[in-house]
This record gives sequence, C-alpha cells and structure tokens, in this order.
Amino acid sequence: MIHETAVISPGATLGKNVSVGPFSIIGDEVVIGDNCRIESHVVIKGPTRIGQGNHFYQFSSIGEDCQDKKYAGERTELIIGNNNVFREGVTVHRGTVQDEGVTRIGSDNLIMVNAHIAHDCVIGDNVIMANNVMVAGHVDIGDYAILGGATAIHQFCKIGAHSFMGGGAIVLRDVPPYVMVSGTKYIPQGINSEGLRRRGYGKETIMAIKRAYKVIYRDNNTVEEAIKKLTEMAEGHPEVGMLITFLAESERGIVR
Repeated sequence: MIHETAVISPGATLGKNVSVGPFSIIGDEVVIGDNCRIESHVVIKGPTRIGQGNHFYQFSSIGEDCQDKKYAGERTELIIGNNNVFREGVTVHRGTVQDEGVTRIGSDNLIMVNAHIAHDCVIGDNVIMANNVMVAGHVDIGDYAILGGATAIHQFCKIGAHSFMGGGAIVLRDVPPYVMVSGTKYIPQGINSEGLRRRGYGKETIMAIKRAYKVIYRDNNTVEEAIKKLTEMAEGHPEVGMLITFLAESERGIVR
C-alpha cells in the first residue's frame, strides 16, 4: 500500500508488496525489494539498493549525502541486504570516492533509535546497534557484533565478529573478534562467552577462544608473538584463525 501523501520518484523501483507510509519520500535511483515496509516520514535517496523484507521506521533518513567535507557531489551508493530493521531516526549515508564509493549493510541487522552509520562503512549480518550508536566513516563491523547504547566508533576502526561493546564505549582502536569492551575507557574485559553460547559454540571452542584471548591480552606478548602462538593453537580450533587474520590486518592497532 502506498499512502496518497507519499512522494515516489518516477526513477524509483519498488518490488512486490512494498508499503510506504504518509509523507515518506522515495527518491531517484532507489531500488526497493519485495515485502519492505516504510513507515511515515521516511526519506530514502539514491543511488540506493535495498533488498527484501526490510522495515524502516518513521523519521529515518537513508542514502543521504555524506558529511565528509571532501564530498563534492560525486555519484556514490548505499547497498542494504535483507530483513533489516531501522528504527526511528536512524541515519545512513552513502559512500565517498576516497574509498570504494559504497556504504554496505548486510542482512538481519537491528539498528535502533537515532543510530548513525556514516559513509563507506561495511556492516555485516546479525549486528545489533542500540540507541544513539555513532559509527564514523570507513568502519568495518563483523557479523553478530553488538554495540551498546551511545557507543562511538572512531573512523577506520574494525570491529570483529561476535564482539560486544558496553554502553557508552568510546572505541578508538580495532576490537578483535569475540572480545568484550567496557564503557568509556574501551578496556578489553574478556570474551563474549554468553553470545557465543547463544550462537551454538561448544564448551571446547569457547575455552580455546578464552586461551587465545589470554595469549593476546594476559601473557605480555606483542602482536607478532601472539600471532605466532595463535597459529599453533588454530590447528585444532579454526575459530582462532579469525583472530589471527584480524590481528594481521589491523591498521590502527587493537584495544588494550
């Protein structure tokens, strides 16, 4: 159902069973997949490609020009997967030509009230961002990461899969997979054991990840030394391999 007060550009493409609420605006070069629900007062600008089954709540702004001062109106894009929820007031900006020109959001994510996802971010699947999360440009967030309310992520940071940020965390460096980070001082506080259990990880695997955490954070190893020791541990536990890859590719250094 398209409300009579909604404004749909002739240059937009809507799939089957898409509903658009009162006073929402769908701009040029916006492609919306089947079974999406767009509440009232939503603005979606293009070029933006949206998959199936997404739900956009009122006052969300999707696909707007970015706030990077270098942006000069170049053609950039936003790509969104399937079955995401964008709650009230969420803002998501398109990419910049200084990066790949694309902001990407995967599938099955929950983006809560007033969260902001800046230009050129890459968000995986099954990510949860609580209210007022602020994600700066060029940030990469892995699958199943959880960002507590008012978490702020510095530009170019990488947030590993299955990691957990406590409410109000100010994250200035990369957070390895599985690691929990406390609030404003972004101090590592062990691994996200409960989250791993909920996702079906067994006791032996969780213990292996805990031992890997100890190698990184408790044994006074440099990153290079930790990678060497983790490589030996990964032979029996491939999940540790995710940590090795993350450490090797970290450009800002990891939280300590």
